[in-house]
Amino acid sequence: MYIDSHCHLDGPRFDQDREAVIARAREAGVMSMLAIGTGDGPGTLDCAVKIAEEHDFIYATVGIHPHEAQLAKDADFAELEQLARKPKVIAWGEIGLDYYYDHSPRDIQKQVFIKQMELARAARLPIVIHCRPSDNSDNAWEDCLALIEQQWKTSGLGGVLHCFTSTWPHAKRALDMGFMISFAGNVTFPKAQQIRDSAKQVPLERLLIETDSPFLAPVPFRGKRNEPAFVKEVARHIGELRGLSPEDIGAQTSANFCRFFSLPESTI
Repeated sequence: MYIDSHCHLDGPRFDQDREAVIARAREAGVMSMLAIGTGDGPGTLDCAVKIAEEHDFIYATVGIHPHEAQLAKDADFAELEQLARKPKVIAWGEIGLDYYYDHSPRDIQKQVFIKQMELARAARLPIVIHCRPSDNSDNAWEDCLALIEQQWKTSGLGGVLHCFTSTWPHAKRALDMGFMISFAGNVTFPKAQQIRDSAKQVPLERLLIETDSPFLAPVPFRGKRNEPAFVKEVARHIGELRGLSPEDIGAQTSANFCRFFSLPESTI
């Protein structure tokens, strides 16, 4: 059993064969997926909910990505509040900070991040965090974790650091606030030693795996469109780091996912 804890099933890269992609994942042993609902920002905020409502084994998030933060209006936040009440929505995200592309000004990213933490707290949903620093700097991680400590820690709801790329001290700060740490296909990249070092230290019971598809296809599929079936390669690589089989990692991370999101394992 495997669970892809973070995949983008919406969008044009899956428009021609979305159902086949989902079927291939199930055939590969991926029993559940969490579809991320940021879409292309305002106007597409229900994208993951639509997909989840068509499949018993797919769950959804809602949120505005930091890339589109500058587009967010009051009406969009009101729409998110309504979407968050849908039965298949189990988290709010991905939200956070992106200093690599800076598609939205950093002060607006922070404002929209804080606003969404307020909304997620009211909805009683954990948050899924996107954090990408600028080159050769951990400034986004410091800012992101500080905001979580200031604005979110006391909620007790925790969350997921998605596609974790930073160091163990940053992971530890998040773990201390009740977060899960999720690793994606880039853990298999030759130059990703920092990610592998972190993946070896996160306690097994706090670990998740993901594809972030269609992005970040793992070795041996690097350069191709990623899809949820490839989460097995993430499990295989982390298993090699931890001295465990891919099946062991799959079973552990699936149990972690169900426990964290309060989902009965019998329904996965």
